[in-house]
Amino acid sequence: QVHLVESGGGLVQAGGSLRLSCAASGTMISVNPMGWYRQPPGKERELVATVSNRGFMRYADSVKGRFTISRDERTVYLQMDSLKPEDTAVYYCNVNILGRLYWGQGTQVTVSS
Repeated sequence: QVHLVESGGGLVQAGGSLRLSCAASGTMISVNPMGWYRQPPGKERELVATVSNRGFMRYADSVKGRFTISRDERTVYLQMDSLKPEDTAVYYCNVNILGRLYWGQGTQVTVSS
């Protein structure tokens, strides 16, 4: 059984920072890629960033240079700097275990202008 819990969301002014955390429990977490996705209001879920078990990172163009993903064995982090109102969304973490995606419940990030 894989379980993920996000934390760290909230309300911040444009230009500010937030750090999201996602703690995972279950088997095979440490050897598989983890990531962050987001779903803005009225839009579909989209990729934010992913990190492999060896630390290879991939970012959406919209967040490059502003967001940083990192991880340890069972937790994935998302440091978000220079936040913009268009970053407002529910942020979800996931882990990809043998092609199956497991998701957390999401955490709301709201950026005011």
